Amino acid sequence: MKAICVFCGSSYGQSVKYKEAAKALGTFLAQSGTTLIYGGGKRGLMGEIAEAALRHQGRVIGIIPQFLKDREVAHDRLSELVVVDTMHTRKAKMYEAADGFIALPGGYGTYEELFEVLSWSRVGLHQKPIGLLNVDGFFDPLLHLLRHTVENGFAAPEDLKLIVSAEDVPTLYERMSLFRHHRRQ
Repeated sequence: MKAICVFCGSSYGQSVKYKEAAKALGTFLAQSGTTLIYGGGKRGLMGEIAEAALRHQGRVIGIIPQFLKDREVAHDRLSELVVVDTMHTRKAKMYEAADGFIALPGGYGTYEELFEVLSWSRVGLHQKPIGLLNVDGFFDPLLHLLRHTVENGFAAPEDLKLIVSAEDVPTLYERMSLFRHHRRQ
């Protein structure tokens, strides 16, 4: 995977473990020669992952809509900052440039981006790995919800294979590298 798109919070959350995980992921991506693609912000976990990657000479591409840049939330020291007109354009450019996706803890925006790439994978629009960095069990309720969705007949059991999770970066990256798309025929 040459480029990973990371979805995460523009705040820090309530646990220092989230910040540590963002730093670990940014460092890992830089040291493995993987480009970080993200939303272009300088605050919260978004800023932490970008700073860690940059500190280790990683390539970091931020994609941000003009209205957020105008609010002075754009990171100003990235390898590349792409300014777009809308959130939809932002997501399309992020998805197009990535070879895989990782979600860290975050809020509604993180979930929205994650579910969009998950549903796109389900209908065959891409065959890229999707990973959850399950810091301190943050995504356990979400994983339970996905299983609940299958148990109630709104998704197929093989759809659970469209997403992988791990509590640490090296394990998650390895699982993503082994990913095979499991679309129904």
